[in-house]
Amino acid sequence: MLFNELGLKTELLRAVEENGYREATPIQQQTIPLILTGADVLAGAQTGTGKTAGFTLPLLQRIHQTRSPGPRVIRSLILVPTRELAAQVSESVRTYGRYMHFKSAAIYGGVSPKTQVDKIRNGLDIVIATPGRLLDLAQQKAIDLSSVEILVLDEADRMLDMGFIRDIRKIFRFLPAQRQNLLFSATFSNEIRRLANDLLDNPAEIQVAARNRPADRIRQTVFPVDKRRKRELLSHCIGKHNMQQVLVFTRTKHGANRLADQLQQDGINATAIHGNKSQGARTRALAEFKSGKARVLVATDIAARGLDIDGLPHVVNFELPHVPEDYVHRIGRTARAGRDGQAISLVCVDEHKLLKDIESLLKLEIRKEIVSGYEPDPRITAEPITQGRRQSQVKKKRSVRRNRPGRSGRKRTPA
Repeated sequence: MLFNELGLKTELLRAVEENGYREATPIQQQTIPLILTGADVLAGAQTGTGKTAGFTLPLLQRIHQTRSPGPRVIRSLILVPTRELAAQVSESVRTYGRYMHFKSAAIYGGVSPKTQVDKIRNGLDIVIATPGRLLDLAQQKAIDLSSVEILVLDEADRMLDMGFIRDIRKIFRFLPAQRQNLLFSATFSNEIRRLANDLLDNPAEIQVAARNRPADRIRQTVFPVDKRRKRELLSHCIGKHNMQQVLVFTRTKHGANRLADQLQQDGINATAIHGNKSQGARTRALAEFKSGKARVLVATDIAARGLDIDGLPHVVNFELPHVPEDYVHRIGRTARAGRDGQAISLVCVDEHKLLKDIESLLKLEIRKEIVSGYEPDPRITAEPITQGRRQSQVKKKRSVRRNRPGRSGRKRTPA
């Protein structure tokens, strides 16, 4: 189905076409007409399915059609889990709304709130925010959310995993009772269902892809290798195959820094992105990667959530995640918008159980390939994997949830 068949205004269609799109994805085909009617929507969509345009396009149209004279008030609020995703969604709003008259801003932590408060005072139509910073501003009466007509919760499952549920429910108290609500989630856990029941009014439910199924266009490969030779094999693969724009995942912040430094020593321009870096440093690292100045971006899971890099060809799991669902989110950074992509996992003997859990989730066996010269030593036995602070907290939080139904974990520092 073409975008011009979905009931969108000429200004939006012009922006979409200039961005190189004519045919809508399945999630866009289903969500756009529904949102235009004012209905509440519960949508299950994996990353890379085009869901951001699926809600920004109709949201912009509804804001434009119902705009009234007078001072600008915040009429749409989009809640997202991370700073990077806030910046990405904000960019999409500006891109698709370039021929419409509105003001928007991204509100998130890690930077001084002064500039954000100044933008709020000057008047905004749309706010894209992370829960923590938005709640702080709302409690300080620095932002008025009483005129919000459309609320979007994007990647709601990740916000719950990060412990934002209490902040989100507190934010609801600052919103008007009558509004349109849109909830997007890659998975529908029991907690997501409870949140949807509390938030949504007779919603239309959409599920466009099988749960936890990665994009079909991703070529997945496992390279068995000894742990001590992973970095050597990664450098070998990048050099031999002239790989450009490689997003590499590690489990910890320290591991991301160390690997980026080691790749630099190997003559491969690399930079790292994680929660311990300032927002300015994270923005610069991402800009260097997008421009090609940095060939490799090493990231932790939460820091990379929401990254949208056009045509990203390669994702590498330098270390497998402890949570199988995180594997799906990681490799979903590639093969977006109908393109092909490659996902490589460097797996040592310690990670065989993690790999089996991932394959069980995907219901498939990922192809294994031994790289000549990097054959694993069969004499090496598996050792327990030391969990980083985030994994330990995830495990602890899940235990709390099991023992105290309905209670969420405390908010954690993003990785």
